[in-house]
Amino acid sequence: MIKYELINSVGKITLNRPEKYHSFVREMALQLQDVLDRCKEDKKVRAILITATGKAFCAGQDLGEAINPANASISKIIQEHYNPIIRKIRNMEKPIVAAVNGIATGAGASIALCCDIVVATESASFIQAFSKIGLIPDCGGTYFLPRLIGMQKATALMMTADPVSATDAVEMGMIYKVFSDETFEDESWKLVSKLSKMPTKGLGLTKRLLNSSSTNDLEQQLNMEEKCQVIAAETSDFKEGVQSFLEKRKANFKGK
Repeated sequence: MIKYELINSVGKITLNRPEKYHSFVREMALQLQDVLDRCKEDKKVRAILITATGKAFCAGQDLGEAINPANASISKIIQEHYNPIIRKIRNMEKPIVAAVNGIATGAGASIALCCDIVVATESASFIQAFSKIGLIPDCGGTYFLPRLIGMQKATALMMTADPVSATDAVEMGMIYKVFSDETFEDESWKLVSKLSKMPTKGLGLTKRLLNSSSTNDLEQQLNMEEKCQVIAAETSDFKEGVQSFLEKRKANFKGK
């Protein structure tokens, strides 16, 4: 249900349950958690790409599993399936790109939008579908979406469940870029490959700072920036960056 490949220094994670539009069941959620842990621990992995096979990205929770009384409760599904995924993505100090290749709805949209950078094919769409079945947004949706597009638009999308095209998602600041269906895979890979060759220790520290910026006041954030800059200045990548600048050559960063 989850395919994983290490290609050069990119950990490529592919949702692979196309017959159900990659909707999550317990096994799939736990597999994704395991793969995220592998990416975190493997020093060879310097950037991560999350995408899916076929024409859909993720249809969220498999409702057949959710309503089956023999399976876990809604509370357990959230606590054991989804919340760990969101925490692992946000706490991993490596750049994570979501390449949304089709419809992303419910938890599928929330998981995509919690990634560091989101790109999409022009035929993709994002739907906060929870209200259609009497549920509320989870997987951090009520945390991330207002921060991306503002409270007014987030409220409207979560209450109406109106679909958002990839083009509109870019315009409202929900995602970074949209690519044509023909160039989507190549452009997504080009982006994550670029990130994997950058000073990824510094990118991880940047992610740490961004995670804290919404709860810190200015003084706290300034102090945290100072501490992270000290760490960054001690990395081999900083030395390589300065040296390559002085020597007028392309830097060869190692993520160290």
